[in-house]
Amino acid sequence: MTMGHDDKNQYSGKLYNYYCVLFRNSKTLRAYSDVHLLFCYHMMPDLNLMISHFHAYLWVILFLCLCLREQNDVYEWARDHRVHHKYSETDADPHNATRGFFFAHIGWLLVRKHPDVIEKGKKLELADLRADKVVMFQRRHYKLSVLILCFLVPTLVPWYFWGESLAVAYFVPGLLRYAVVLNATWLVNSAAHIWGNRPYDKTINPRENPMVAFSAIGEGFHNYHHTFPFDYATSEFGWKFNITTAFIDLMCFLGLAKDCKKVSKELIMARIQRTGDGSDKSG
Repeated sequence: MTMGHDDKNQYSGKLYNYYCVLFRNSKTLRAYSDVHLLFCYHMMPDLNLMISHFHAYLWVILFLCLCLREQNDVYEWARDHRVHHKYSETDADPHNATRGFFFAHIGWLLVRKHPDVIEKGKKLELADLRADKVVMFQRRHYKLSVLILCFLVPTLVPWYFWGESLAVAYFVPGLLRYAVVLNATWLVNSAAHIWGNRPYDKTINPRENPMVAFSAIGEGFHNYHHTFPFDYATSEFGWKFNITTAFIDLMCFLGLAKDCKKVSKELIMARIQRTGDGSDKSG
């Protein structure tokens, strides 16, 4: 499914956000990690799903994966991420990359939020999240679910099933896995907003960063993603460095998701010629 240029800011949908967050906030299907599907959205008066329909089974899988990685509940992540996309690289952006790599990577979690983040966040329309029973259930029981799924399960499974020591099970599949996943996610906020080329829109900070794309299972194509936030693949290169897109395509093949939105090649080329930095011609 393709969308014309005039459609970019006119996509609408009722329950788009927690699906976006779950896909963005999951990491891979490798043991004790997550499924990092890269759904995102641009905060406009009307929004839509990058994928329009999801099966309940897939929602349950993603819900569990989100708890595996412990990066705030859907409601809080959705609120902050909507602000990030609407006010990117301003004081209202929770991890404003113009304040430097450290701040965008982890510093924003170590200090109080800028007043503009709080002010703009309060003005967002979050009724769809509050009305969603699954989102609010997770919010109410988030600490317990994270304790069980993010730390107890990764520790107890290797100890019980293949005799790993509790110390190794806790520090490797537990804490080390958690630290690696966190930093892979944070690189999207920091490195992918600072280093790389901008073939689609040179007027914005997000960049194309192959190393981040590799570590974050596809999300390093960030200039594309911020230019075309409604594209489910977050890249024009299909499955290249993008296991996320392959996973989504597999879910569509299995009938668990459908109606993926994709930017037409003609629109991509027109945008490159109009606002790109010319780096698409290199190599």
